[in-house]
Amino acid sequence: MKKRKKIIGIFAGATAATLLTVCLTAIIRTATYPFAKLAGPDGTPDPIRPSDRAVERLAGGIRIPTVSQAVDARENNPFDAFKAYLPAAYPEVYKHLDSMTVNRYGLLLHWRGRDPSLRPILFCSHYDVVPVMNYDPATPDAPLPGWDYPPFSGAVADGRIYGRGTLDMKGMLFSILEAADALLEKGFRPERDVWIAFGFDEEIGGTEGALHIARYFKQQHIVFDAVYDEGGIIAAPGLAGIRRSVALVGTAEKGFSTLRITVYGQGGHSSMPPARGSLVDAAEIIVRLNERQLPAHLTAPVATFLDRIGGSMGFVQRMAIANRWLLESRLLRSFEKQPATAALVRTTTAVTMSRGSDAPNVLASEAEVTVNFRLLPGNTTGQVREHVEAVCEGYRTRIEELSAREPSHISPDDVHGFEMICNTVAGLYPGTVVTPYLTLGGTDAYKYESVSPNVFRFMPVLLTDRERETIHNENESISLENYGRMIAYFRNLIENYR
Repeated sequence: MKKRKKIIGIFAGATAATLLTVCLTAIIRTATYPFAKLAGPDGTPDPIRPSDRAVERLAGGIRIPTVSQAVDARENNPFDAFKAYLPAAYPEVYKHLDSMTVNRYGLLLHWRGRDPSLRPILFCSHYDVVPVMNYDPATPDAPLPGWDYPPFSGAVADGRIYGRGTLDMKGMLFSILEAADALLEKGFRPERDVWIAFGFDEEIGGTEGALHIARYFKQQHIVFDAVYDEGGIIAAPGLAGIRRSVALVGTAEKGFSTLRITVYGQGGHSSMPPARGSLVDAAEIIVRLNERQLPAHLTAPVATFLDRIGGSMGFVQRMAIANRWLLESRLLRSFEKQPATAALVRTTTAVTMSRGSDAPNVLASEAEVTVNFRLLPGNTTGQVREHVEAVCEGYRTRIEELSAREPSHISPDDVHGFEMICNTVAGLYPGTVVTPYLTLGGTDAYKYESVSPNVFRFMPVLLTDRERETIHNENESISLENYGRMIAYFRNLIENYR
């Protein structure tokens, strides 16, 4: 008995010593972990107000309702109007830069630099916009619920420009043109060639705009040192407990796969239902899809994001980040608590549509379930299909792929193109943390991977949660300060890129 107690005591002591060692290791590692050094305090950026002319030019562009679905309109086509508006609004830009059209409405500008041996850089945006609910083109000035001003009015009030496209993405498009116009005015010529590309169907896939533009570059054997497109923004302090503003630069974006699952069962009249019908089996498959999610993991952009922002977080968060060898599963579980952060660490599953019979007293012999996956880099559409096949095992089903695109590649953050983002942001937003990030939605940037290994998704505006919520929503608007700083950002980036 004494021997047994002695063994237990030795075991308990060894366990305690091991736990103490692990705890001390975790604490020491937290204290010495090489989180990114933060330069200076997080200060309020200096106000930069755009010129009245810059404001009016953007407002004029907002007044042209280039809703994606209107691209094929035979009369009063807004895309024709917008295409004609830009040369009229920026005569000096179109005088000094070569311009061309790709596939009807894809717009290209080429600014020749001093040294043609250097790889050029590319700035992208798009001028199609998403529809506005209940908007009637016949009564464009009619008030709409949720809008302070008509959605295509380009109204300037309360220090803001209002209208569909101010944030997504005409604001960035006009900022690039304003930057070029200002530099031309002082006789500037870039060191290397600068290209500007504006797509016209990004909101519906970009297959007619950016894809054709990228093919043109490929045919011309043009390889870019960096490509700059939309994606992340500058988030105000408070994101995920971060005490500073954070510039979220998308170095990758998720892919997608939409599958339709047809479930077969016994049909008939509802007065004599079978023990199981197709819709019952479909319901069980939906539950399985929701419960059997693909495993969460950290991708390179998210891991780097944690390393960059960890230094501005509390001790508990820093410990989890610094000791992923011990606490990664706990860290992942904390991400999974909220939809916005869960999407950063897993391929998400969203059951979006279902269909049974067309009558209340009929049992359908087949039911349909449509499910949309958003894929993390590292997962493939083939893996998603295998996952769904495993979920459906034991049921009579047919699985069809409706649409799919693999995740993007991951652009490096140790290259000159990313460094230039860091330097330019630092000059306008003191103390802001600049970090790689995973872009959750699809962008035109994906198409340009064929002409550059360095594709960065970033719109340089400081947005609150409330402002972000207006994108694709009611009351979309941009503050004059954000517009002014965005112009300054692109001007400084073009001027200083060597």
